[in-house]
Amino acid sequence: MNHKTRKWNFKGNEEQELVISMNSALRMLEENLNKEDQKPSIFLGYADPAGIFQTDPLAADAIADAVRSFQFNYYPPAVGVLEARRAIAKHLSCDLPYQLSPDDVFLTLGSIQAIEIITSIVAQPGANILLPRPGYPPYEANAVSNGLEVRQFDLIPEKGWEVDLDSVEAVADDNTVAMVMINPCNPCGNVFTYQHLKQVAETARKLGVFVISDEAFGLVTFGSNPFVPMGVFGTIVPVLTIGTLSKRWVVPGWRLGWIVTNEPNGFFEESGIVESIKNHLEVTSNPPTFLQGAIPQIFEQVK
Repeated sequence: MNHKTRKWNFKGNEEQELVISMNSALRMLEENLNKEDQKPSIFLGYADPAGIFQTDPLAADAIADAVRSFQFNYYPPAVGVLEARRAIAKHLSCDLPYQLSPDDVFLTLGSIQAIEIITSIVAQPGANILLPRPGYPPYEANAVSNGLEVRQFDLIPEKGWEVDLDSVEAVADDNTVAMVMINPCNPCGNVFTYQHLKQVAETARKLGVFVISDEAFGLVTFGSNPFVPMGVFGTIVPVLTIGTLSKRWVVPGWRLGWIVTNEPNGFFEESGIVESIKNHLEVTSNPPTFLQGAIPQIFEQVK
């Protein structure tokens, strides 16, 4: 039989071909470079702080201590090691008007997996999500991959990249489930003020949507505006916060992030969002257990 003429029952997902991420664009550029051109090329990919800075040696010591303890060689719980979740809850609660518990924290393989999980669990038929423009490409890539309609609201450069709240209301409808805030902003670099974040929270509440607050660059700020976590407004609107070790601790290769439910009124429990997060984590990979085991020591010793 001629295998070239054999009809096979499988093929690639054509919808996936429509998903263009930052990495896929860079890969296409690299594949189309003139191989005979000997000029050096500059990789304009992820902003990797580890290429310039080094983390505190105490963070490396915490990893080594966790490994040498032989206490973290087991499969971790799907939601994460309790000691790590407790340490993260304590750390984040310092900037909130209420206390988080370990049950509010879910550990992920970096912030990208957190984005994958959240866009997956809200992808109901007909649902749409609001993303900032300009924004962080993985949000759109994962939303489209999960069948979510993407709608974009503008950031206003003349106002320090504040959210155009009128454009948020203009693109939202009854099928809108969430809006994304990235603070400090990637790619614009601005830090949103307390007053503006409160306006965003009130707008989201009016629309009946929750806020996905990407705080991967939290406390890595420039300028005069202090960083304010969106969770401060968790009593106004439900907030899912995404965080990570990558930027502040200069360890993007360690791939440890988290999702936090900043919502003291219990709406995420009632709506099934918490259960959906847990169910998703049951069928995916988890951060290495020894890395989770090092979190309490890292948060305690590395400032």
